[in-house]
Amino acid sequence: MNSLQKIQNHSYPDISTSLELIKPITWFPPMWAFLCGAVSTGAITIDNLPLIGLGIFLAGPIVCGMSQAANDWCDRHVDAINEPNRPIPSGRMPGKWGLWIAILMSITSLFIGWFLGTWGFIATLIGVVCAWAYSAEPVRLKKSGVWGPFLVGICYEGLPWFTGAAVLSLGLPSIETIVLAFLYALGAFGIMTLNDFKAMNGDRETGINSLPVVAGEYLAARIACTVIAIPQIIVIILLLYWNLPVYGSMIVTSLILQFLAMRRFLKDPVGLAPWYNATGVMLYIVGMMISAIAISESLI
Repeated sequence: MNSLQKIQNHSYPDISTSLELIKPITWFPPMWAFLCGAVSTGAITIDNLPLIGLGIFLAGPIVCGMSQAANDWCDRHVDAINEPNRPIPSGRMPGKWGLWIAILMSITSLFIGWFLGTWGFIATLIGVVCAWAYSAEPVRLKKSGVWGPFLVGICYEGLPWFTGAAVLSLGLPSIETIVLAFLYALGAFGIMTLNDFKAMNGDRETGINSLPVVAGEYLAARIACTVIAIPQIIVIILLLYWNLPVYGSMIVTSLILQFLAMRRFLKDPVGLAPWYNATGVMLYIVGMMISAIAISESLI
């Protein structure tokens, strides 16, 4: 019997399965990016901490969680090949509950986003639309090894960073903040490509042209590393131009350590992608906060 046809003894998922569907481990990047955006304004006070907390909650558990549920529902046939133990292909998430959860969380996202003001709501709406455009037919940008990771990078890093800054700025953030958000979102393209190495077999069989599938694992790994590094080099140059050399030197140190991690990763991209996610990517996100603090001090 195909794993997708397994029948549960009950008609609804339990809490642990629902939590597994929305993958808490994936919430951190957009939550961190929202916080970076808030920090970059230099406007954090005790009075607006509840608003920041609401934004972080929206960016992580709600919008990101929704995107994971939507992706798992739309990817259930791919996951039956790559990861058959996931909630939907394993049958632990019965019927169309994966779809209903994604839809309910989409509505909840827009409801909460309304309380973050005009820019917060617009950003939330864009995030919800992009999540479905990434996963669902007929758009399904996930099929592209370029547009898929680019869209996820924008939504995981750039959009929440912009939102965190816009919510506290009560309008458009500074040009410096917008530029940093865009650069770190571009770098996240490479990070998102790392996640495609574990799914190469299923992607190949189901017509998903991820970068590792199209370019091969070694070339894809080199492209990913290059895309991760170049935006950070530009950030360093900008910090020096903005007369923030101390913070620029911190990013230089972080990037050197990333280069060392990349050197090891490139020897075995498939086997070492999880290791790089735990090392090189951590250095990347530390650099995000360093840059945000730098900008906040320049605005004071």
